[in-house]
Amino acid sequence: MKRENTGQYVVVSTIGEKVHAYIPAPLPPQPLPELSASGNKRLMEAVQALGTLDGLGEHLPDVAPFIYAYIRKEAVYSSMIEGTQSSLRDLLLYEQGGYDQNNTDDVEEVSHYVSAMQLGMSRIAEGYPITLRLIKELHAELLRKGRSSTKMPGEFRQSQNWIGGTRPGNAVYVPPPPHELMACMGALELFINRDDNIPPLIKAALVHVQFESIHPFLDGNGRVGRLLIQMMLCSSGLLSKPLLYLSLYFKRHRQEYYRLLNGIRQDGNWEAWIEFFLEAVIDTAEDAVRMLSELQKRILQDRALIATLRRVRKNAEKILSIMQRHIITRPLILAEQAGLAPSTTYRILDILEQHGIVQQNTAGERNRLYIYSAYHSMLND
Repeated sequence: MKRENTGQYVVVSTIGEKVHAYIPAPLPPQPLPELSASGNKRLMEAVQALGTLDGLGEHLPDVAPFIYAYIRKEAVYSSMIEGTQSSLRDLLLYEQGGYDQNNTDDVEEVSHYVSAMQLGMSRIAEGYPITLRLIKELHAELLRKGRSSTKMPGEFRQSQNWIGGTRPGNAVYVPPPPHELMACMGALELFINRDDNIPPLIKAALVHVQFESIHPFLDGNGRVGRLLIQMMLCSSGLLSKPLLYLSLYFKRHRQEYYRLLNGIRQDGNWEAWIEFFLEAVIDTAEDAVRMLSELQKRILQDRALIATLRRVRKNAEKILSIMQRHIITRPLILAEQAGLAPSTTYRILDILEQHGIVQQNTAGERNRLYIYSAYHSMLND
């Protein structure tokens, strides 16, 4: 559906150029989005897919290792959209002090995304509402160190920014001017926390676009906008654990994603965006269910193999359990967490390596790192 009142363009002057900046109309869109029959069907399918994923997360014997891994996988892909080049392996090595490349800026940014996500999820679990204060808190964590730390972490911008292009005059999109930010963000905060009849999935879709259109920070807007999706799904009760991450889908369909965002600003076609968003939820939830099932199957296979090791069985099970949460780790860390002597830990790691469960990630005896190889490979698949 095309709408006329999607927002307004105002002329602003920035770095010596006059450009048209866009101020989005407050949510919800008027009239409210009306999904087609196929769109309503996709909404039901998306809710069912989330229910299946959430149910699987509830019934797994230990879902914590999967959340640990999924948060890091999402951090890698969400940061890739912004141009970082780090892999999941880089991040895991960095967390264990085994990343020895000279330029750590990219992997450090990914690590901060993990911290910001964990902070957001802990706030939601504690019953905090999604407020401007919390959004700024996430942003401060995201940009607290590294190359973006000079871009006002935790503070809304006080200057004009733009998206695409080398200057405002050839930009793809120019967000609201700074003096309009608080009005835009205040209205967004009210909408997020308003009690209404809009389905939570559709509300999350609307909020994501609005946040990206406002672009309230100098840097990190895309990452914070994607964090908001996860937080809204958990806050609304659609998910009890953070198991759905859309960054990989958005990365794969990047051109369509940006086309639809621009379409909303141009003619208010919210329906097309919502159907794209629901498709992303369905595809990602089904992929997460498949991945969790395969990872659980692999763990059970490895445990069955360990059960044949007789005298070292109990200690090997302890080490495997720890390595589900720390896919790449050091023997001395394993020894400490498992309550084992270092010599015992090294001996068990050698046995697990012989059986193809773990693999030494570094050469030589000193500073050895071990990786839960199959688990890591499946996450990277």
